[in-house]
Amino acid sequence: MAVLSILDREHTIAPPGYSRWLIPPAALAVHLCIGQAYATSVYKTSMVKHFDSSQTAVGVVFSIAIVMLGLSAAIGGTWVERNGPRKAMFVAACFWATGFLVGALGIGTGQLWLVYLGYGVIGGIGLGIGYISPVSTLIKWFPDRPGLATGLAIMGFGGGALVASPLSRQLLGLYDSNYDPNVSTSVAGGGALVGLFVTLGIGYFVIMMFGVFNIRVPAEGWMPEGFDPKTVQQKALVTTANVSAANAIKTPQFWFLWVVLFCNVTAGIGILEQASPMIQDFFRGDSGKSSVAVAAAAGFVGLLSIFNMAGRFGWSTTSDLIGRKPIYAMYLGVGIIAYALLATVGHTSTVVFVLLAAIIISFYGGGFATVPAYLKDLFGTYQVGAIHGRLLTAWSAAGIAGPLIINGFLDHEGKPGTLTASAYRPALFTMVGVLAVGFIANLLIRSVAERFHEKSETTVEAAQ
Repeated sequence: MAVLSILDREHTIAPPGYSRWLIPPAALAVHLCIGQAYATSVYKTSMVKHFDSSQTAVGVVFSIAIVMLGLSAAIGGTWVERNGPRKAMFVAACFWATGFLVGALGIGTGQLWLVYLGYGVIGGIGLGIGYISPVSTLIKWFPDRPGLATGLAIMGFGGGALVASPLSRQLLGLYDSNYDPNVSTSVAGGGALVGLFVTLGIGYFVIMMFGVFNIRVPAEGWMPEGFDPKTVQQKALVTTANVSAANAIKTPQFWFLWVVLFCNVTAGIGILEQASPMIQDFFRGDSGKSSVAVAAAAGFVGLLSIFNMAGRFGWSTTSDLIGRKPIYAMYLGVGIIAYALLATVGHTSTVVFVLLAAIIISFYGGGFATVPAYLKDLFGTYQVGAIHGRLLTAWSAAGIAGPLIINGFLDHEGKPGTLTASAYRPALFTMVGVLAVGFIANLLIRSVAERFHEKSETTVEAAQ
């Protein structure tokens, strides 16, 4: 269709004088919307009651979405590079919005499998394509500060829940007069859930269109004013060559970084997935009652979201100054110490517990935002988006492994609502071991061998 030709790469080349600072807001518009995936717990209890199912059955919806995120990013990464960010972001918006609408149909008809198909599979594809679509473009606009650029956008994914959580509660209250958005135990009816999904689907599509029509790619040969590429190329591990996505997965560097991301995410999800009950269990007295109220636990979850978001921007920006390998050594090395302290002294004070958990989550967020820049350093800008997509399969694997490790140990220790700090120690010390594996993998990363480099620079330039 001629109308859709505006989405083609050749129609997204920035005119002379176009400000590169307009690109992060366009990317942020997409990431803030798909970051809603972190806010599914808001309506989880209502879904359980509506479908008369278990927590596990409803929780599978989120798991499917994260798995599809990794798979679609891996499979669609090369397509995204070939067709450009505008078409990719448009496709992501269509899948994400359709996922909500099909999910609403499933809720309305009482068919949970339709929610799996809608939000899980279709929406998950939108998650994956949307997540990687602006990454390589941002790196090409900000060759001098790739960590800052990707941090600005990926910060939105971590912060999406900060917007989606209160918004979802207010919408449920609007559509169901019996639902109280200020009471964590309040349950909304099926009609309100349908209204929520339809509203979010349409609203997110409109917001993502802002990103679609404002995204641009730099003209061939463009460089920021005053930027000298040689100053970046002299840094350790920063390549002057380019590696294709097909060749990247043949290198040990890719798989070492895959392990690094997997370990960092597995450890972070271990906290995120269990955050609210965890802080209550850590401070449960002999009477069986926790000194941490439900409302305070909910506030703790919100605080972690802030640190998750801040870590994505703050630590990734710091990596531009100290380098990608050192920053991951910090994520993993300090993370080992933080997890060990959480297991041994975390129960002594809520301040200590919150501080340690916040540090861990900031590293979790920082790891996501820094990895595209790490890939750019190792493999160049040629197909960095496609390589990033393949690497995100580590996220899918960690999304399964992290909760399995935590929940497996906790199921062995006792029933929810009766656990104490000691019940978490085996799981937390396991995470120490996971982070140690990631720390070693990061140490083993070296520059990519010349045999994997693209031979024809003309081909690379044409693709960009």
